[in-house]
Amino acid sequence: MVLFESNAIFQKLPPGERARIRAATEERSFTSGQVIFKEGDAGDGICVIKSGLVEISVLVGSEGERKIFAQEGPGALFGEMAMVDDQPRSASAIAREETVVYFIPREALLKAMGRSPEFMGRLMRGITQRLREFNHQYVDEVLQAERLALVGRFTRSIIHDLKNPLNIIGIAADMAASETATPEMRQNGRDRIRKQINRISALVNEVVEFTRGRSSTFVLAPVEFDRLVKQAIHELGREMEINSVVMEMENDPPGVKVPANPDRLLRVFHNLCGNAAEAMAGGGKIRFGFKLENNHVITTVTDTGPGISPEVADNLFTAFVTHGKPNGTGLGLSICRRIIEDHRGQITAHNTPEGGAQFVFTLPVMGSR
Repeated sequence: MVLFESNAIFQKLPPGERARIRAATEERSFTSGQVIFKEGDAGDGICVIKSGLVEISVLVGSEGERKIFAQEGPGALFGEMAMVDDQPRSASAIAREETVVYFIPREALLKAMGRSPEFMGRLMRGITQRLREFNHQYVDEVLQAERLALVGRFTRSIIHDLKNPLNIIGIAADMAASETATPEMRQNGRDRIRKQINRISALVNEVVEFTRGRSSTFVLAPVEFDRLVKQAIHELGREMEINSVVMEMENDPPGVKVPANPDRLLRVFHNLCGNAAEAMAGGGKIRFGFKLENNHVITTVTDTGPGISPEVADNLFTAFVTHGKPNGTGLGLSICRRIIEDHRGQITAHNTPEGGAQFVFTLPVMGSR
């Protein structure tokens, strides 16, 4: 057991002031599990624990979940917010074992604060320290909850998106390996398996790209833009052909050099064209356009699909945002924006008058060849 004076706030009080507070103090006993005070009660004083254990908690969130902020033992002070705003209690205090507290009325403390500015300063510092501790704990819990929610969304998205291609691979493999399979059926099975492997590879690349984050050591080197575009179209050719998608260039890409990381910039073309192909389930066309303006090369990627849904238009480049797509993690366009911004460019999107989607991104030019 301890005296209330053992708390640091009271230790340097003049003997006379300490005697006045002691005279106004009363001891209160509580059994294990008994409520000392709860949210909404009058803030009529503070308590110092003489013996036992007290749990401080508060209701948070729309569902009223109770969060424990602290467990205090002998010598600890609690309920001090009553000294600041004269408002109802904002937290609950419950005895977690047989507990005795010193209850010091608010009026007695206010008088002591008026007679001793030093005492008032110590009390305010104690309150500030408690608020800092509670705030730090609350922020940590919120961050942890957000991390867990993100991992959950991430995991559900990946598992869901891997199931479909794996199922198709299994069916196609069974058909191609059947004793009665014709050469055409085997070729069709191989094509379907290759397509699904490409889908899984794209999903994995998106996850790796998303978790990579922004790197302070990101290196850009001079790259011939026209060769990079032609490489991207060549790599995409087989996949687009399987999806009955035709790729066209409205004009030749300019023969300029841009500061780039080729592998990451190719990812932009793959993601944009992959999204377009998925939106045009029955086949369609992707057109590429290029122009030079204000020392930047501007690239447009236009499809003949249904266009960008109004439901996602404002958050199109936000991670996990997707609408009406049977496949994909919802990371592709977020990754595109990150890559283009890492290349000191910008990317935007809108619907064309004909109804398809058009993505426009810019890259700074290093100079003509």
